[in-house]
Amino acid sequence: MLLSLDKHWQKPLPYFLTLSTLAVATPLAFAPYYYFWLMPFLFGGLIVLTEIKPHRRISSAYWFGLVGYTTQFWWIHTALHDVSGLPNQYAIPLTFLLPAFLALFPAIAFWLYGKNHLPRPLAVGVLLPALWTLTEFARERVFTGFGWGALGYSQIADYSPLAAFAPIGGIHLVTFATAVFSCWLVLVIRNRSLIQRVIFAMLMCFLWDKAADWRAINYTEKESNQPVSVALLQGNIPQSLKFQEENLLPTYQRYFDQLSSTKAQIVVLPETAFPQFLQHTDKAIVARFAEQAKKNGNALAVGIPAFTADGKGYLNAMINLTNFNPEQPETMQVYAKNHLVPFGEFKPLAQLTEPLYEKMNLPLTDFKRGGLGQEPFNMNGLQVAFNICYEDGFGDELIDSAKKSSLLANASNMAWYGKSNAMWQQLQQSQARALELGRYMIRATNTGASAIISPQGRVLKFSQPNVATVLEGEVYGMYGQTPYMRLGHSWVVIYSLLFLAVILFCYPAKTLAKWGAKHKRKASTSPVVQPENAAVPVAQQAVQQPAPMPASEPIVVPNAAESKQRLHDVIEADKEILANSHTETSESPESPPLDKATPPQQAGKNPTRKRNNKRKKGGKKRR
Repeated sequence: MLLSLDKHWQKPLPYFLTLSTLAVATPLAFAPYYYFWLMPFLFGGLIVLTEIKPHRRISSAYWFGLVGYTTQFWWIHTALHDVSGLPNQYAIPLTFLLPAFLALFPAIAFWLYGKNHLPRPLAVGVLLPALWTLTEFARERVFTGFGWGALGYSQIADYSPLAAFAPIGGIHLVTFATAVFSCWLVLVIRNRSLIQRVIFAMLMCFLWDKAADWRAINYTEKESNQPVSVALLQGNIPQSLKFQEENLLPTYQRYFDQLSSTKAQIVVLPETAFPQFLQHTDKAIVARFAEQAKKNGNALAVGIPAFTADGKGYLNAMINLTNFNPEQPETMQVYAKNHLVPFGEFKPLAQLTEPLYEKMNLPLTDFKRGGLGQEPFNMNGLQVAFNICYEDGFGDELIDSAKKSSLLANASNMAWYGKSNAMWQQLQQSQARALELGRYMIRATNTGASAIISPQGRVLKFSQPNVATVLEGEVYGMYGQTPYMRLGHSWVVIYSLLFLAVILFCYPAKTLAKWGAKHKRKASTSPVVQPENAAVPVAQQAVQQPAPMPASEPIVVPNAAESKQRLHDVIEADKEILANSHTETSESPESPPLDKATPPQQAGKNPTRKRNNKRKKGGKKRR
């Protein structure tokens, strides 16, 4: 059956449609759908197709990435066209630009995979998952990185056992485990060896079972059994109105009303909830929010842009108004975003992209970095480590602040992406960070999805998107470190996989080359054994078969006496020939000196040949 399907898929149209269908279906494995079980089949399907057409391996991987990333990140078009107002003749090509770049990494993974000389179980079951993980790690780091859509994020779901690898080695270890599971599935389904099928099926069951056990492990503990109440204010301010002068006071009023309605111990407003720069915002407004928070018993954090100390740049910041002093505003705690969005929060190619910015409504596109390892906010007894929007996609950068904190908080403005899946995909990234770092994660967003996430990565509460609301709940301060936090970064996992890939590429290749050369030498020196019924060439028949006797000469078999007499005559003839040869040698003149050339006719004479000729003549006479 598989053979017939292979023949069917080798046709161009079925192959192309199947590959495209697999790629289009990849968003279903991520939030908000959370069909985590689907990813091994989708990734495994890609591997099967590349095995059916190995010469199309690289182009198939690139097309899979291009279609998959475009489908998953179509919200780029929403941000460029629907929100920023960029015309479609610019927005559509730019929408494909990022997926076209990201698709290079799957293509590189399969290009490297095609260079191996390993047996299929080792190549598919070990090398390919390692290469895929390494290229996805590179995708997260190159040009400030874009880790959205990594294979491991598909497993950050409530019932996925493979999510257990997140607190052990980070999201990249989850990616490796997912790729391994997918590749083993291929080796179970498409394998002529029954023994290998059984082995890989048992390995899959073992991996799934052990991961389910590890999923239940809690690496961190509660600081206190007393929960802390939190309130996340979701203002739902449209992006098109957010920075307009006439809409500033209504924005402040909406958030103030929401603040006045909650008695939670910790209150967080979204990213740039205050749309004016801190230095330009009326101090009376800031003081009024601080007074209301103090009156309600709230510890308050607000998102607001702020100028740098030298006034030459600006920051995407969060400020702690818990102990705000109007007389000394410089004493309040400030967190400034460090990992900025390229082309959105800073301009990496300003001279080339400036004409596009003029066509779009993109204020605040040249932020400065705040730096790593910033101090957490002290809010009602909890140390809260903040990150802003895009930063929760980079777990390595949050480890240092998480070690000093008992609660994680993310402030985002997802109004840029309308009603697309971008908000849910980012929520899934926050789930991964909570799981990796063993802390509760609270998310305050402008349009959704605001959420409270447990240290196990489960969404405890979330708000309905695109509505103004206050999400309230309870969290616990956590202490302790996960294995991933003890490692300090993902480089341990990456270096291990890189070392494994190098070993698989180099050492087995040399071994196989030596074995091949040895086998070739053995084949060249060993005699050729013909089968019994093998046909013998005509030239060999002429050599192997003796010529038949002429029919005119009958075969005469001599008796014993005649044979004895003939043998005696041959011996006597040999003695006579030897005696004559010795006589000729003694009577011959001296050999010419070495410096004189020997005539060609003399050089060709051979006494042994002469003796043999005489022997033949004597034999004829006797016969």
